Amino acid sequence: MYKYEGLLIHESHDDDGILEVVEYQGVRSLHFGSSAKQSSIRLNAEHKLELDYVRAMMMWLVFVDQPEKALVIGLGGGSLARYLLEQFPQVQIKVVEYRKSVVKIARSHFGLPLDPRLKIFIGDGGDYLRKRADTLVDNFQLVFLDAFDHEGMALSLRNQAFFDACKLVLSSNGILVMNLWSSDKPLFEQIAWWLGQIFDWRILFLPVPGKGNVIGFAFSEQVPKQTIRELRKRALLLDTQYDIEFSTFFKEFKRNNDNILNRTILS
Repeated sequence: MYKYEGLLIHESHDDDGILEVVEYQGVRSLHFGSSAKQSSIRLNAEHKLELDYVRAMMMWLVFVDQPEKALVIGLGGGSLARYLLEQFPQVQIKVVEYRKSVVKIARSHFGLPLDPRLKIFIGDGGDYLRKRADTLVDNFQLVFLDAFDHEGMALSLRNQAFFDACKLVLSSNGILVMNLWSSDKPLFEQIAWWLGQIFDWRILFLPVPGKGNVIGFAFSEQVPKQTIRELRKRALLLDTQYDIEFSTFFKEFKRNNDNILNRTILS
């Protein structure tokens, strides 16, 4: 059976709807009942990040060193968590995923490993963080937000209390990284306002070229500031080290944030 132009290799249902795994031209993708790809993996290059927006989320590496602890809200096929485990041997990752069936598919179809450095909690990401923030103060160098269903961002993340909790659990040199959809302009503008208020406007946005995704970055107060030259040089070095187009993304960063770079990350 074919669906979304590809071969449907798995279909199941849970209380929250349909889950589909489709293969097309050597790429396996997870869908939640629509053509939107929740996660993808190239079968002959499983170690690489396939989707542009997930590679763009790795731009945090231009600004800070390797992390020790990361929190991921929204697992999908697990490509981001798997990549972090592969590239950073010292990292400890905590993932919060709403749907237990998504975790099963990430393991069975997308290569998410059983690894003692990876802890997965089943539950609502927004509720989890708001209820536990006081016990996780300054605990994570990185917090990743990528919690979407077929209709958009999870409702429990759409409030200022959630982003207050994100700021609380970040270390003083930590970075919040989140996937946003530019098509939902009111929500995008509201989240940008919340982030600006909470992080004292130390925020940047990276539109992913040719896509509807915008990756938001919010910086804690002690993220080291650098010059444009230093950041550009680091992006070029990272290009080859991680096989990700950091220098291209950096150009987009500068082009879209030129008027606020000095206040945010530049020395």
